Amino acid sequence: MAVKKKSVNLSVGRGEKRTVKQGGGLTAKGRAKHNRATGSKLKAPVTGKVKAGSKAAGRRKSFCARSKSWTGPRGKAARRRWKC
Repeated sequence: MAVKKKSVNLSVGRGEKRTVKQGGGLTAKGRAKHNRATGSKLKAPVTGKVKAGSKAAGRRKSFCARSKSWTGPRGKAARRRWKC
């Protein structure tokens, strides 16, 4: 039996997602809404300068590797924001 995932309706207008111009991705409000609805633990993106080998550097490297194929405008914006 397949487990159905809960879908969360997030919107730019309600301030839950960033616009493409702002760099794509979710805002703190959007992450909180998603976490409440699904029981997950989404964290904020790693956007600042990080020390090589730190946990944050590892998260960034992992995200950049996972998102390599994101070619749409929101995906490209998110990758720019994460400094991929």
